[in-house]
Amino acid sequence: MAVARAHLSPISVSEHDVSSSFLGSSPRVWRFFFACPCHARIKRTHLLTTAVYTEGVSITRSVQRRERMEPESDDITILNERIRREQSKRDVSRAPVVDSEEADKYIQLVKEQQRRGLQKLKGERVGKENGQFSYKVDPYTLRSGDYVVHKKVGIGRFVGIKLDVPKDSSNPIEYVFIEYADGMAKLPVKQASRMLYRYNLPSESKRPRTLSKLSDTSIWERRRIKGRVAIQKMVVDLMELYLHRLKQKRPPYPKSPGMAEFEAQFSYEPTPDQKQAFIDVEEDLTERETPMDRLICGDVGFGKTEVALRAIFCVVSAGKQAMVLAPTIVLAKQHFDVITERFSKYPNIKVGLLSRFQTTAEKEKHLRMIKHGDLDIIVGTHSLLGNRVVYSNLGLLVVDEEQRFGVKQKEKIASFKTSVDVLTLSATPIPRTLYLALTGFRDASLISTPPPERVPIITHLSAYNKEKIISAIKFELGRGGQIFYVLPRIKGLEEVMEFLECSFPDVEIAIAHGKQYSKQLEETMDRFAQGEIKILICTNIVESGLDIQNANTIIIQEVQQFGLAQLYQLRGRVGRADKEAHAYLFYPDKSLLSDQALERLSALEECRDLGQGFQLAERDMGIRGFGNIFGEQQTGDVGNVGIDLFFEMLFESLSKVEEHRLISVPYQSVQFDININPHLPSEYINYLENPMEIISEAEKSAEEDIWSLMQFTENLRRQYGKEPYSMEVLLKKLYVKRMAADLGITRIYASGKTVIMRTKMNKKVFKLITDSMASDIIRNSLVFEENQIKAELLLELPREQFLNWVFQCLAELHASLPALIKY
Repeated sequence: MAVARAHLSPISVSEHDVSSSFLGSSPRVWRFFFACPCHARIKRTHLLTTAVYTEGVSITRSVQRRERMEPESDDITILNERIRREQSKRDVSRAPVVDSEEADKYIQLVKEQQRRGLQKLKGERVGKENGQFSYKVDPYTLRSGDYVVHKKVGIGRFVGIKLDVPKDSSNPIEYVFIEYADGMAKLPVKQASRMLYRYNLPSESKRPRTLSKLSDTSIWERRRIKGRVAIQKMVVDLMELYLHRLKQKRPPYPKSPGMAEFEAQFSYEPTPDQKQAFIDVEEDLTERETPMDRLICGDVGFGKTEVALRAIFCVVSAGKQAMVLAPTIVLAKQHFDVITERFSKYPNIKVGLLSRFQTTAEKEKHLRMIKHGDLDIIVGTHSLLGNRVVYSNLGLLVVDEEQRFGVKQKEKIASFKTSVDVLTLSATPIPRTLYLALTGFRDASLISTPPPERVPIITHLSAYNKEKIISAIKFELGRGGQIFYVLPRIKGLEEVMEFLECSFPDVEIAIAHGKQYSKQLEETMDRFAQGEIKILICTNIVESGLDIQNANTIIIQEVQQFGLAQLYQLRGRVGRADKEAHAYLFYPDKSLLSDQALERLSALEECRDLGQGFQLAERDMGIRGFGNIFGEQQTGDVGNVGIDLFFEMLFESLSKVEEHRLISVPYQSVQFDININPHLPSEYINYLENPMEIISEAEKSAEEDIWSLMQFTENLRRQYGKEPYSMEVLLKKLYVKRMAADLGITRIYASGKTVIMRTKMNKKVFKLITDSMASDIIRNSLVFEENQIKAELLLELPREQFLNWVFQCLAELHASLPALIKY
């Protein structure tokens, strides 16, 4: 926008007084007028600015008077606060600009990634229906009382399968009988297999709020539409996150000539799945330019650590640092020992441990070494994510058991993913991580083949019984083994100690928990690892990583207090050698357990075979839900339709992701046909240091993006105070053009009482945006016709009110943009 010098002369602004023609308007017009959030502000500003410009009041006094008469927050301030609030919610920093050609390429990459993810992780379900992915349920696998979802009718209760004679035949066929709120329905088994899904509700209660009605399917249709809208927003959020990661670049790592020698140190024959994981990670690091974000999912003892070691060697050989992040001190210490031993033949590669086992002096020394690049591999707990840890040249982050970290730590881990390569190891990934892998938006390698010497762990699930505990311990001690005895809380450990000391007076028993002094805990763990301590009574501090070959019995008391992934991990602490291992899970009276606790125990019983951590994580996702992509809420939006139908709708939406694409237009191409050119008062011009330069800077910031314009406006107000009305009008015009460009709007003009906005967005995107809008007034006024967004107003607005209405309208539309892909 070229601003002529004449525009800066102290001539009063021409105003349209809203008080004359409006007073005689109908009640409908009054309702619309007062509903418009800009109304009160327009009139007050008009009265005030007239006084300022005609009486020559000083700029300082005018600002003070405006602050007294106006509300604390004007339209621009409210919009700026919303932009800043949305920005702070994001897991990733602002996405760089992606042009249309790049977007086409990235969309194809995403779709290819999704296809690979489905084939690798859910191969058994692909190909059932003409190669299409399906979550439909086989009616013969249902049990009486199970809740099911019929795609067109809704949620019902499965009764059974019975033979019945159809009306047009004398031969009986099998029918599926389903109970609904107002009656019983029957449908042939073949039809049922095409239309039915199992209903899983991700909450404490496994029952749906209500069954659907056969006589009125409109309620179910609304629930299905609500689920679809949530899915569409989720898909485009995923696309934005994935595109942002694809946009990041780093040179591929060179293939290290010493890798073959390093690999030869591995004393086991890799399993086929392990070999594929090695290849996947090597390709990520040496053939791709985008940072790696790969999940390695495999049971305890299946070789995930070896995959991480080879990735570390590749990165460190290229002169970068590697960070290994573990959830507990015990696991961090074990990783440190393994890495130190493995890299002992490479004196130039320095390995360090940062944990509370160290003295203050040792910690300070390590922090200095990390900062100056004197440590190549840094192992530790969440303390590695602290602000005091400054890396010299970090290239790789290895995260072990991500589900054990808290919300803040996960957010910090997410912030690393845009700049460094990330490798996540897990036996039972958290639902959110698994969900990203299933949808193909996160690379994943599944190691499900057990090492040849491993045998399944025999799981015993029963009510608490002291005789069974004594018998189990006697059996393990009799074959020269060791025992873990795990409780959910520190309180109760001493009581168990007394019981076991009375039962086994000649056996060395010790207690371990996270509140013990560092040296005491370290000493206890070392003595247990050496075989001096035969029974270790502990909390779930041993859940991850403690690898004791001779400990092949674990007793877990009060299993209902543990999560499904925790129980699976704890059970994996035994059975690391070729001995048959036993896991004894004890619960109190079953009648005291919740439905969710009972389902967790049932799932654990079913997943007894080796390599079923991934399947167990899927069950956990069904029980708990998989949460929001950008938050930690675990229920997500699956409750409306059940997780299976939700997933099917999700994959269908992913396959049509182009339909949700919003193509922005260049800022300079936006036409805003409104003849309003405010003149800044001389007092304000004299108050500014360089008015022409400031206005030029405003235009440049608007041309860049909405965030830059917001920062410019806030800096202007910070330096000079709240601007006069004429400057506010100028800023609003810049905001309108910027928001229009982001929304793909090329021209805005009025034709009588109709506001018309020509746009490049499609009707589906328009509906997705308007479905998300907070203002019913503006949403109900907008219609989409032939690449135009139209609003039929009740009267023809004066110029200033037209500007304010357009500003409010675009602000509402723009508020939905974080849920859409912006190219």
